[in-house]
Amino acid sequence: MTVQSHDFNADVCQVDAVLDVVCPMHVRLGAGGEILNIGPTLRKCWSQHFAIGDPVFDAFSMLRPRAGDKFSDLIETAGQKLHLAFVANPETRLKGVLVPLGDQLGYLLTLSFGIGVIDAVRRFDLTSADFAHTDLAIEMLYLVEAKNAVMDETKKLNLRLQSAREAAEEQAFADALTGLSNRRALDQMLEQTLTQGNDFALMQIDLDHFKAVNDTLGHAAGDHVLTAVAEILRDVTRSDDVVTRIGGDEFVILFLGLVDRERLGTIASRVIERIEVPIPFEGEMCRISASAGTTLSTYYSDPTAIQMLADADRALYRSKSLGRAQHCFFKPEQDITLAQRAEDQ
Repeated sequence: MTVQSHDFNADVCQVDAVLDVVCPMHVRLGAGGEILNIGPTLRKCWSQHFAIGDPVFDAFSMLRPRAGDKFSDLIETAGQKLHLAFVANPETRLKGVLVPLGDQLGYLLTLSFGIGVIDAVRRFDLTSADFAHTDLAIEMLYLVEAKNAVMDETKKLNLRLQSAREAAEEQAFADALTGLSNRRALDQMLEQTLTQGNDFALMQIDLDHFKAVNDTLGHAAGDHVLTAVAEILRDVTRSDDVVTRIGGDEFVILFLGLVDRERLGTIASRVIERIEVPIPFEGEMCRISASAGTTLSTYYSDPTAIQMLADADRALYRSKSLGRAQHCFFKPEQDITLAQRAEDQ
């Protein structure tokens, strides 16, 4: 080996070392289109598919501009923007430019992933060390990661807000003490049921002797009794019935699709029987009972929530007048009699 060839080889090695730093995604080509050097990032991505000495068209396919399959055709595109793809993986698109290096160094084909850099980073497990320090791809990656982080946090915030909104809506329709539905929920369900035209029954329940519990044992005992009654009502009703506490010691049950008087009477008897079982509280026994009144949507040609609630209350009043711990159905003919009496007066 002459000194001159030794110096040339040293210069080539130095050039390749420089190109590896400033153009880590490059291929240096010989005069015949053979691969003389591969940048470190390309080696990391596709070293198993091409090697030193392979023809350039064994590694890359030209997409634009359309050129022949000869290296001389590629040389004619020198200085132009090229669109290429890996032969072994056509889905990975590349942008590049070919420039002559001169001085027997051949040609430099420098490449980039373009807008596909994000996918390439994930696919090939690339890091910032795999790009030139001046490559704007790094900044773009940081921006994308920052955007993704912001979007993730925004999504989490939206989920938290949605959960909070749902919780607030649920609380707005729930009785704070018993967890039953409240008057607002009852009004909404009645409106919905009436709009749909479905048959239903309304049973109003009022606790007997509840005031005595409050007066003798205190409001804590009263709250305990109300909570216990709520559990009883949940237990004796179906899952799709709407059990509500409309205030104080008053409850209303909306029986969806149930207008059978015998079944409703059985449920009312069971409610009264269960409520009459003494409820223990701090060593004392709370003794109460219940009266109930029921009306059916089938009693009316055009039922309304206001009318049915009023009639259920009338049936409840009749139960109390019969001595409490009773259940009565509203009788439409009694309503007519009451209306006639009011007109006569």
